[in-house]
Amino acid sequence: MQKADVPLIQVRDLMKIFKMGEHEVRALNGVSFAIQEGEMVAIMGPSGSGKSTLMNILGCLDRPTSGAYFLNEREVSSLGANALARVRNKEIGFVFQSFNLLPRTSALENVELPLVYSGTSNRRKKARAALEKVGLGDRVNHKPNELSGGQQQRVAIARAIVNEPTMILADEPTGNLDSRNSYEIMELFQELNDTGRTIVIVTHESDIAQMCKRTLHFVDGLLDQDFAVEDRINAREALNEWLKAREQREHKLPVGP
Repeated sequence: MQKADVPLIQVRDLMKIFKMGEHEVRALNGVSFAIQEGEMVAIMGPSGSGKSTLMNILGCLDRPTSGAYFLNEREVSSLGANALARVRNKEIGFVFQSFNLLPRTSALENVELPLVYSGTSNRRKKARAALEKVGLGDRVNHKPNELSGGQQQRVAIARAIVNEPTMILADEPTGNLDSRNSYEIMELFQELNDTGRTIVIVTHESDIAQMCKRTLHFVDGLLDQDFAVEDRINAREALNEWLKAREQREHKLPVGP
């Protein structure tokens, strides 16, 4: 657990410069912010704003050119490759737009993977518990192609939480899902956040950001806005409203030729 006055995530003057021949592109240009334990934060911005670069740095998949990144009171941006790999496995749960599941293995085996890498015992029991937590206790032996898109993303979320990570990083987690599954996935994220899990979501969808508690908006590598979400959308209520509207539309459709 974090001390009350110490942020879980803190970045200071973060710079990321990519060289393209003689030109330099500043993907991040001196970004600073903090995220407290238990927050649910949306990262938004147009293409080229730096949000994907930031996500890679927060996920320890890349290093900044300069500046500092503290995770759980530890400066991680300058760690070596092996140490970064351990941080990724122990501290961070990843959820991706494309699910990134192994196609020939069951849901249970997919969720077990982080436990295999960390050498954890009782892997099967813990993986099964994670799948039950996301509502897939009856799908443990199904392979990805036997699951819907929403169910595949639930497997990915189970994989992300199975190691009890410090935070969940989700990159466009609803990008490949229809409205119903998007609401259901965001409901699951809200439930996880309600238990104290810190969640950071990259999204370009304003309604998804409205389901978070705070938004960081980026433009041209700069943090343009940082604000608390007012009138936060409850995903379960939004889903119920969507289902009601769909039922009303279906009843208005003509029947037969």
